[in-house]
Amino acid sequence: MELIEQTDVWLFRLLNLRLVHPAADDLMVFVTQSSLSAHLLLLVALFVVIRGGKSAILIILLALLSLGLSDFVASGVLKPLVQRLRPCFALEHVRLLVSQPRSYSFASSHAANTAAVASIIWIFFHRGVMVEKLFTGIMILYALLLSLSRVYVGVHYPGDILAGMVIGVWAASLVYLIYSWILKNVFQPRLIRHAAQE
Repeated sequence: MELIEQTDVWLFRLLNLRLVHPAADDLMVFVTQSSLSAHLLLLVALFVVIRGGKSAILIILLALLSLGLSDFVASGVLKPLVQRLRPCFALEHVRLLVSQPRSYSFASSHAANTAAVASIIWIFFHRGVMVEKLFTGIMILYALLLSLSRVYVGVHYPGDILAGMVIGVWAASLVYLIYSWILKNVFQPRLIRHAAQE
C-alpha cells in the first residue's frame, strides 16, 4: 500500500511540477472549470436530440442517471469514507492553479462524471456514422483531458483520477445493464403479448 501511495505522489509531482508549460497552464485551467462542463453537457444533449432520434430522451435519461450514480459514489460515499486530503493541502511545493475549498480528494467526481457520460455516449453512438463516431471520440478525449487537468492544476492525485474513471464507466455500465434487463424482461414480453392479442 505504501508503494502505491509513493507512486501516486511521484506521478502527481511529475504531472504537476515537471511536465508543465505556461500555455498548458491556461488550457488546463480552462478545461477544469465547472462552467465548461455545464456548457458541454448542453452540447451533448443537443447532439443526442439531433442524432438520437426516438431514443434521444432515453439516452439523455440514462446519461443523467449514470452521472448521478457516479457522483454519489465518488462524492457521497468514497470521499467521506476515505477522507484523503487533496495534494494541494497535503504536500509541499504544489502548483495550485485554481481556487480549491477544503474537501477530500478520493475519488475524483470530475473524472467519474465525465467518464460516465462519455461511456453512455460510446454505448449508443460508437457504431454509428462518421459524425457519431467522431463525437464519441471527442467525448472520450474530453473526459481524459479533464481528468488530467485535475492533476495538473494541483487538486487530485492520479490515483483519484483512475478511481473516478473506473467509477464512471462502472456507473454507466450498471445503468445500461439495468435498462437492458428491464427492456428485455418487462417491456418486450408485454409488447409481444399485446401484439398476440391483436
